[in-house]
Amino acid sequence: MRNFRDLKVWEKAHQFTLDVYRQTQRFPNEERFGLTIQLRKAAASTPSNIAEGCGHSSERELTRFFSIAAGSASEAEYQLLLAKDLGYLPQEAYRQLDGQVNEVKRMLNSFMQKLTANG
Repeated sequence: MRNFRDLKVWEKAHQFTLDVYRQTQRFPNEERFGLTIQLRKAAASTPSNIAEGCGHSSERELTRFFSIAAGSASEAEYQLLLAKDLGYLPQEAYRQLDGQVNEVKRMLNSFMQKLTANG
């Protein structure tokens, strides 16, 4: 088992989630149960799955949960684009969040490649 708080990828994913929550506070009220909740869930699912994977003892399980985290990050990436295109997210906020989520995805992919190469 690993301590997820020691992983830089978890730290980056957590910060991304915090930033998503801050930005979605500005979304229209009619999106409260639509895009707002979906984007927040996808963002929060990313560090949550990293943490859950760290709670398992096998590298195979860790890789599986990191893969799920990467899928959630990709989902959030699309939802950010949708929010920008709908005019809910300013261009600069979109660029920042898109950069963050893509960095998390790169880090997850790199970590998974190392795990599968070792296992």
